[in-house]
Amino acid sequence: MNWRIAVPALTLAALLLWLPHSAPAFHAMFPSVGKPVYLRTGFGQLLAIHAGIVLLASATAVLVGLAVAALVTRPFARSLLPTANAVAVVGQTIPPVAVLVLSVPLLGFGAPPTLLALTVYGVLPVLGQAIAGLRSVPPEAIAAADGMGYGPWRRLKDAELPLAVPAIMSGVRLSVIVAVGTATIGSTVGATTLGSPIIEGLVGNNPAYVVQGALLVAALAMLADGLLEWVERRVTSRGR
Repeated sequence: MNWRIAVPALTLAALLLWLPHSAPAFHAMFPSVGKPVYLRTGFGQLLAIHAGIVLLASATAVLVGLAVAALVTRPFARSLLPTANAVAVVGQTIPPVAVLVLSVPLLGFGAPPTLLALTVYGVLPVLGQAIAGLRSVPPEAIAAADGMGYGPWRRLKDAELPLAVPAIMSGVRLSVIVAVGTATIGSTVGATTLGSPIIEGLVGNNPAYVVQGALLVAALAMLADGLLEWVERRVTSRGR
């Protein structure tokens, strides 16, 4: 049994079952709070929406990051490599909330700006690690693929990408974990996520709401990391 998946999954399930009935516990912890349990939207619904936004944004970010990395590491586009590297490195120093704020004038409030911000920010670690992984492929492996008659596309698919998987997966894991946490701030611009109880708790001085949202986000982040670690091991072992 993979405990890095099982423990967060069981914790998440237990929280979903317990939190709707946790008023006595939170009232004991925060006696001054009048409404100790977040009831505006069900926790299960919040989790489903949050996970859906993260999944869609992360899938798009991975596809875009891999495509750009594959492009700039080809001989005909090698001149773009320094620019792509700079964007991947410098872009990660920009706070995610800044990307979110810039998305609002373009798309309005709600889920769309959150999706755009998560996608744009999520591309950066995937792009940086994919470039590093593809550039670290031994020349001997590329020469062997050429000697076997592989064309450019087959060489990339069957030789370069499998050897670059460890680096790529580290970027994917970082991208997804950042997305799980960053999606919470989408609630500041009207998106319904696990950040909704956190933001409402902060605005209304209700620490119980903040704790409830934070517990679910933490459990989801650990589950995502465990799942991606398992995927990384499977893909890496298959590529050997």
